[in-house]
Amino acid sequence: MAMTPGPVLIGFAEALAGPETAESLLAAGLPVIAFTRRGARPALRRHPRLTLHEVTAPEHDAAATVGELQAIARTQGAVALMPLDDAAVWVCDRASAGLGLPVVGPTGTQAEIALDKRRQLELAARAGLPVPPTRVLATAQEALEIDAYPVVLKPALALAEEDGRLARGTARACAGPEELRAAAASWRASGPLLAQPWLPGTGEGLFALTTGGEARHWSAHRRLRMVNPQGSGSSACASAVPDPALVEAGARMMALAGWRGLFMLEFLRDRHGQPWFMELNGRTWGSLALARRLGLEYPAWAVLEALGLGEAPATVASTGEGEVVCRHLGREIVHTVSVLRGPRSAALEDWPSKWGTVREVARIRRGERWYNWSARHPGVFVDDTVQTVLGAVSRRRAA
Repeated sequence: MAMTPGPVLIGFAEALAGPETAESLLAAGLPVIAFTRRGARPALRRHPRLTLHEVTAPEHDAAATVGELQAIARTQGAVALMPLDDAAVWVCDRASAGLGLPVVGPTGTQAEIALDKRRQLELAARAGLPVPPTRVLATAQEALEIDAYPVVLKPALALAEEDGRLARGTARACAGPEELRAAAASWRASGPLLAQPWLPGTGEGLFALTTGGEARHWSAHRRLRMVNPQGSGSSACASAVPDPALVEAGARMMALAGWRGLFMLEFLRDRHGQPWFMELNGRTWGSLALARRLGLEYPAWAVLEALGLGEAPATVASTGEGEVVCRHLGREIVHTVSVLRGPRSAALEDWPSKWGTVREVARIRRGERWYNWSARHPGVFVDDTVQTVLGAVSRRRAA
């Protein structure tokens, strides 16, 4: 394998996918540096083979973030940028224009799709994926016209620029008019919203890498537990056999988008077994650890292809272990606390059993894997666990 003349610049380092992405690239012989929000304490700072560079948080000054990232790329001789979260997709898309470097992630029209759920839902429907009934609202006040419950309100944009800063909202489930009025009154994000029926069920993910116009190396998982049972990323997930119908329609969707590189399609399978398309993640995702435990090195394959240094193998040997379970220790702790605290909405009728959750999370089964664990760098795992729990506490106090 040819070595790159310089490092791949990844970020934000504090993104959930940070440690696993870095390990994937390093294992492939790719030098890596990372950018992080100034003042953040990402677990990757404990990695002996990684150098971190601070930038202004885009939530404070997005233009400054872009300029500082460009300066780091130039002074460090970076050969590519790789975004690890939605904010980094926005920043890298804009920084690349002044650098002439490849972005191992969405840019231009693809970046717009990656950050706009309205466009994602439109593409999904055109491709034949099942899309839940969706109403687009210009403002939170328009939500007061809704008369069908339970309903979930979510930002149409993954993030938006407001007065030179990046901002994002959070989804809210509402069981009736009173909760809806409270949600509309407290809505902090500007921009359009999506209103969809609240669909209890199990979250699923479908993953692949698009090369030469073809989506390859499909894999799937199902969520065992979510950090917040109201709806969030997983704290524990298990590998699954990709649904052939979803793979076929998903491939059509990404072809319509002209996609290149890695991606994740998120679904919710309701109590009747019907899958519903939720969103597209056009960059590395939180449960990347599970894919890597299955031998699927999506980040390294994407970078190697972007730099012309190689491509994904034609086939990947099976682990031979059947279902593989992967857990995030810090998120499992936060999940337990969330369950014990109880639901925020009466719409959440299937809230997990409190003591059943405690018993299930405390039980460690043979063969389970862990996010971000490496016997060579255990400090990353420990620090990631601590920072995850402290971050959840800090967000709770600020809410």
